[in-house]
Amino acid sequence: MKKYITIFLGALTMHLAASAQSFTDYFIDKTLRVDYLFSGDARHQEISVSELSSLPSWAGRRHHLAEVPLQGYGQVIMREPTSGTVIYRTSFSTLFQEWLETDEAQIMPKGFENTFLLPYPKQTVEIEVVLFDKRLQPKASLKHQVHPDDVLIHAKGTTHLTPHQYLHRSGSAKDCIDVAILAEGYTSEEMSTFYQDASIACESLFSHEPFQSQKDKFNIVAVASPSQDSGVSVPRLNEWKHTAFGSHFSTFYSDRYLTTSQVKDIHDALAGIPYEHIIILANTEEYGGGGIYNAYTLTTAHHSLFRPVVVHEFGHSFGGLADEYFYEEDLMTDTYPLDVEPWEPNITTRIDFASKWQDLLPKDTPVPTPVSESLTYPVGVYEGGGYSAKGIYRPADDCRMRTNEYPVFCPVCQRAIERIIQFYTNPQ
Repeated sequence: MKKYITIFLGALTMHLAASAQSFTDYFIDKTLRVDYLFSGDARHQEISVSELSSLPSWAGRRHHLAEVPLQGYGQVIMREPTSGTVIYRTSFSTLFQEWLETDEAQIMPKGFENTFLLPYPKQTVEIEVVLFDKRLQPKASLKHQVHPDDVLIHAKGTTHLTPHQYLHRSGSAKDCIDVAILAEGYTSEEMSTFYQDASIACESLFSHEPFQSQKDKFNIVAVASPSQDSGVSVPRLNEWKHTAFGSHFSTFYSDRYLTTSQVKDIHDALAGIPYEHIIILANTEEYGGGGIYNAYTLTTAHHSLFRPVVVHEFGHSFGGLADEYFYEEDLMTDTYPLDVEPWEPNITTRIDFASKWQDLLPKDTPVPTPVSESLTYPVGVYEGGGYSAKGIYRPADDCRMRTNEYPVFCPVCQRAIERIIQFYTNPQ
């Protein structure tokens, strides 16, 4: 752990030194899209380049280029190859890494698509992809060079854009956070329903703080990606559909976990439309969803809990927030090692609590904080979170990241989301 901290602090120093660099020193107003295949099993993982493509504009940040707001379970690092200077960095988590913790990963290998959007370099760059394990130690990595004039970089998004409508537009992609809402399991004849559902998702998001007060920093576009069949696949009911992104329930045999592994198709549907973050709406009444940090939110649009669930899942994919619920039977106690501080901002093992919400605790707050005193301590250190009843702590008795019934994000989650918004939109 000490070795990791030393490495991380050294890297952070380099990030801060590079953060003052100007976007135009290294990049042009285009996007380099890199598709990777992450493959392997629980013992060994590999990273391979699948395809390089370009998009006609860059919708991401133009400041804090070499910094990340959260570590995530993986990072993409772009360097100037001669000096080794980090000129861009982003962090993420993946469905592949979740799968590595399943029983299936112990007995067979699999491959998962992953796509990352990077600013388009003026000169040749070196790109490094690093995957961390649950102890936040590097587990797999790949370095490769990209030459910006490579004739095999496929230009996408210049013609035949997917039909779309803006639901909320505050400004240019350069100044705002661009969120795309995609249709999954809606036929061409059902797109009016999709646009209505997308409007509900947009309204739900902006009914929560800090999104409500920061509304002017977002653009929301609804993208009408058509499916051959209506609805999505429900394996436990033996229902399989031909849809835009092949999403299905029962991911990792968990009935309500709704995901897709067809990541390239998602990004192909968005080519030419400015976007940074993705929400996918599934045309079904089944309950479920999923959210993966800096990958996507996927949730059902016609269940009665659609509104709170889409906001909860966006808390994962946009804010990097952890689940704050837990199981009394401790069914998943090995999800987070108890001797490592999680990277997510809203749970703690108290290994490095000072880096979390210690500064928000009222004086003399009991630690752990009894649930019986939750009215006295809206922010405390409540045991139970990250699926485990013991050893992991959450900041409030209840929160949007714990239950669907609770109407708001807790103060710690609100601050964490606010910091993400500021990271993307404030150059200071």
